[in-house]
Amino acid sequence: MDKIRRKLLKTGVAATLMAATPQVFSQQIGQSGEAMSIYERGDVSIRYEESGSGFPLLLIAGGGLDSSIASIKRGRPFNPIEEFKGEYRTIVADLRNANGGQSSGPLEIERPWDSFTDDHLGLMDHLGIDKFMVLGFCIGGPFIWNLLERAPDRVVAAVLAQPSGFSPEHPELFHQRNMAGWGPEFVKRRPEISMEMVDQFLTEMYITNGDFVFTVTRDFVRSCQTPVLILPDDIPVHPYAVAMEAAMLAPNAEVSLFPWKQPEERIALAVRHIRSFLRAHRK
Repeated sequence: MDKIRRKLLKTGVAATLMAATPQVFSQQIGQSGEAMSIYERGDVSIRYEESGSGFPLLLIAGGGLDSSIASIKRGRPFNPIEEFKGEYRTIVADLRNANGGQSSGPLEIERPWDSFTDDHLGLMDHLGIDKFMVLGFCIGGPFIWNLLERAPDRVVAAVLAQPSGFSPEHPELFHQRNMAGWGPEFVKRRPEISMEMVDQFLTEMYITNGDFVFTVTRDFVRSCQTPVLILPDDIPVHPYAVAMEAAMLAPNAEVSLFPWKQPEERIALAVRHIRSFLRAHRK
């Protein structure tokens, strides 16, 4: 009888703990105002976070192949979650295989850009979102152009802040930087991946498609009817010439003031421009 009583007591305690655990998690999420979740599709696992409510706004962090939720929250040059969650349902994810993130999946050497776009569109499908807007920094620029080509009826407006692009003066810049930075750290975490495979992946991503915005052609940008707002930068990884060429080609493009990050007081003005642009085009 004592053994049975002890077993029942243990079972009761375990049940109580199991019932209490989700409440603890929900309180933590509620206090931060952010819901962290995992979306899985086959052997792809994407960690994402939602904040706020309203029309869906997909956010793509900068940081190249280390684009992550953490990097967007650092607030450089500003934190779009904090700026827009009061008016929009913001969604941001760790990029597949980003160092410092919690998303993972195959290294698709033959289709690097499209593999990431699969994740973006798959996440929207998972959330039951048909139409959405998107705001992306740095590598988010090429991602956005790819989204606009692949899902023109779903993306209603896009903001490209300091977008990445190809610079003829530095044709192997992205390949070299990622071979020195992202690649070695990634291989440490994934021993089944070799640096030779990383080299092939980056070559397909940045050298084979080494022109303009990497993901689409000038002809596509010229035909793209989606409203876009471009905030140019002027450093080798964010070439001013490419940003302005895209803005001149796209028939429904707007351009923010330049420079918009210096002096720092101008950032608030650029954010106001983004806010008015999004309000004008949300459905």
